[in-house]
Amino acid sequence: MDGTLTRRGKFTPALLQALEDLAAADIKVLIVTGRSAGWVSGLSSLMPVAGAMAENGGLYFLPGNQKPVVLTSIPDLAKHRQHLATTFENLQTKFPQIQESADNRFRITDWTFDVAGLRQDELQTLDNLCQQMGWGFTYSNVQCHIKPQGQDKAVGLLQVLREYLPQYSPEEIVTVGDSPNDESLFDRRYFPVSVGVANVLEYVNQLKYHPAYITNAAEGEGFCELSSYILKSLHIQVREK
Repeated sequence: MDGTLTRRGKFTPALLQALEDLAAADIKVLIVTGRSAGWVSGLSSLMPVAGAMAENGGLYFLPGNQKPVVLTSIPDLAKHRQHLATTFENLQTKFPQIQESADNRFRITDWTFDVAGLRQDELQTLDNLCQQMGWGFTYSNVQCHIKPQGQDKAVGLLQVLREYLPQYSPEEIVTVGDSPNDESLFDRRYFPVSVGVANVLEYVNQLKYHPAYITNAAEGEGFCELSSYILKSLHIQVREK
């Protein structure tokens, strides 16, 4: 969502119109974001989308349902949150400058801190430390995420497609992203048709998997470019924005 659907951190009228146009053409849009469960539950219910995944594949919100389906098995939530908090405190002993994100109280499966000010080598060290402590790690242009190992956007999306949208084959899915936490969505073994909005090029050296296509425009304008291309390819009239 951030940097893929937004423009300078905000939704634009053009983006909301693009989502409306896709919905009218019966092209289902699923939000797949690293944002918290609380944030996604409120926002997704107000947008013309067919569902939303939060916390990088940890949770799925069905359309019109405020209670998420937990995609990552967590037997004891209280212990899970405490282990995440302890892991973050351990990271702080080596990186005292990192600051906990304000949205952790609204999270279920992962723990976040702000990415601002961290160099690439520091991000790699944080990744290594998390792995040593038995956790996964990823980051976007907004936050760093301490998460259960194996939890990522592709794993979560594949589960949602299998259980809730089995009529679609991988070749009928277009995945779109802009950051390292979208990398699994660019893995052509799972999703052969992937798109990066132009700002994904900022991370080209950090990505193992790259999108099959890249838009000319960046951020939300890149998504609108893709939306227009898809609708025109289906000979659907696109409203001028």
